[in-house]
Amino acid sequence: MSREKIVVLDFGSQYAHLIAKRFRMLGFYSEIALPSTSLEVFENAKGIVFSGGPSSVYDEKVPEFNEEILNLDIPILGLCYGHQLMSKCYGGNVGKGDVGEFGFATLNLNPEVESPLFKGIDFSNGQQVWMSHQDAVLEPGEGFEVAGSTKDCKNAALQNLSKKRFSLQCHCEVKDTPCGNQIFQNFAEYCGMKVNWDQDKVLATILEGIKSDAHKADGDKNVLLFLSGGVDSTIAFALLNKALGQDRVLGLHIDNGFMRKNESQKVADAYRKFGFNNFIVEDASESFLKAISGLTDPQKKRMAVGENFITVRDAVVKAQKLDESKWMLAQGTLYPDIIESGGTKNSHTIKTHHNRVEGIQKLIEQGMIIEPLKDLYKDEVRAIGKKLGLSDDLVMRHPFPGPGLSINVLCSEGVQSEKDLEELPKAQKEIQEMKITEFCEHCMAGLVRSVLPVRSVGVQGDFRTYRFPAVLAFEQDENGFCHVPKKWDKVEACSSNITNSSTYLNRTLIKLWQKPGVKDEDMKLQKGYCTKDRLDQLREADNIVLTNLHESGWYDKIFQHLTITLPYATSADRTSFVLRPVCSEDVMTARFAPLPLDLLDKIVHEIAALPFVDALYFDATNKPPATFGWE
Repeated sequence: MSREKIVVLDFGSQYAHLIAKRFRMLGFYSEIALPSTSLEVFENAKGIVFSGGPSSVYDEKVPEFNEEILNLDIPILGLCYGHQLMSKCYGGNVGKGDVGEFGFATLNLNPEVESPLFKGIDFSNGQQVWMSHQDAVLEPGEGFEVAGSTKDCKNAALQNLSKKRFSLQCHCEVKDTPCGNQIFQNFAEYCGMKVNWDQDKVLATILEGIKSDAHKADGDKNVLLFLSGGVDSTIAFALLNKALGQDRVLGLHIDNGFMRKNESQKVADAYRKFGFNNFIVEDASESFLKAISGLTDPQKKRMAVGENFITVRDAVVKAQKLDESKWMLAQGTLYPDIIESGGTKNSHTIKTHHNRVEGIQKLIEQGMIIEPLKDLYKDEVRAIGKKLGLSDDLVMRHPFPGPGLSINVLCSEGVQSEKDLEELPKAQKEIQEMKITEFCEHCMAGLVRSVLPVRSVGVQGDFRTYRFPAVLAFEQDENGFCHVPKKWDKVEACSSNITNSSTYLNRTLIKLWQKPGVKDEDMKLQKGYCTKDRLDQLREADNIVLTNLHESGWYDKIFQHLTITLPYATSADRTSFVLRPVCSEDVMTARFAPLPLDLLDKIVHEIAALPFVDALYFDATNKPPATFGWE
């Protein structure tokens, strides 16, 4: 007999699987299905959720949807695109909203309407919700009543109790909607779901999946796993060892030249300490540097790194005299890697991850890849790691992807493209004309606004953006150190206002320091590639940040810190750095981390003392609209 379940229809949202994950973490089994699926999928379904998605419901090309689903006598909850689709299907009107909402909003209830979705939630001062939309429901569908609104979205929460239909413009599945879990709990209870899922079942399912994937018609396969040293590959390694035994698993840690300072040695020591002896370390730094030599396009760089992993893997298999007919490849791929790479039918590519390049895709199609974590998010993976008994040193490390620091080295030919030459002045005009009132009068007096002539990747409403960062610089002393606003909440509000109202900006930076004697007009876009020299510069600055985070206790308080090096300086042999600390639960959304000002000051002074630095910035942007990294 199949298990009772909540079915999530994936319309291509970056957060679709996050909905299913939330229900599973609440104890309710959930599955993902395409919106075009047949009705047989809903056998034993107690509820259905329509996810968000990158399309507009009024576009010519939209995800195929089986409207017979609406005839089922099963409660349905629509979120974002699903909210708009629900209204359209029941005769409502959807179009461009007067104002797009990206990030935080306050949901207030209609006092004349009682909704089972909001049972037990205190709305006396409204509730913080996370928005990511430009379209809006202009007129609700027939029989729907307005249960809640935000300042810029009057039809933010709709319901038709006679049809058991609910829809919300906000994303309940992200941590930044704090009442989201309670809304999902209320929906599951309204559906009559009973608790039927836990971490023990998750672990058992993964282990059985590994055994099944490694069992082939021509005999059980051994598994070679890429070990970056990060959390995901480490926990995948532990799972493979538990499912198959160490004699059938070989970990391959490749030093690709993109590691942090002394990282490979630390990784090897940590594995041996835990009892993993079935791994080898291969120094392939020269081949990886050669593979990305002269590349400036971030996508091409990622693809080159991913393809070279396969090349090195093949060379190691040959050198170790492994019988390829008996070996499969494993990766620590998570679901965000797949969705951001455009790996589901209706999703858009935000950035192509190294574990989704062409060579890997071919192996997947041949059934020669095992990815035990591919349906999970970072917090779920960490929970599995702790259940396996791994130490916090391994489980709680900051994420460190396979391409390592290479994706933190922004590259440039040193000249602006035609598109940049056209759009950069427009971005400069935008930031100059914006009304910024979030800071105290003292800060405002010395405020200088500008735009860096480099682009970074972002995500808004399930679409990729590639835009410029705005820079806010306050009073600067004779040593180049800039005043930093003391209230991070004001910085966050200002950052959100800038990116929400801009066409050409997707990040907000605070300038922390600029070398004394260096004027803004001295700073130029320089020719710069991902070379050993630039990586060594980055390693030094990155090591300063991580050392201070560890010593202060802040390493364990944030999800990840990325140090970004920019080809923006007074000369090609010098650089500027961006500090990017983020707090997140699942990578799909994030807030920049509000570091204590004394800690930030210590980090800034130590990096400013490095002989090759011209400027230092702090990235004060949430996700969305910015991704974690810049490439």
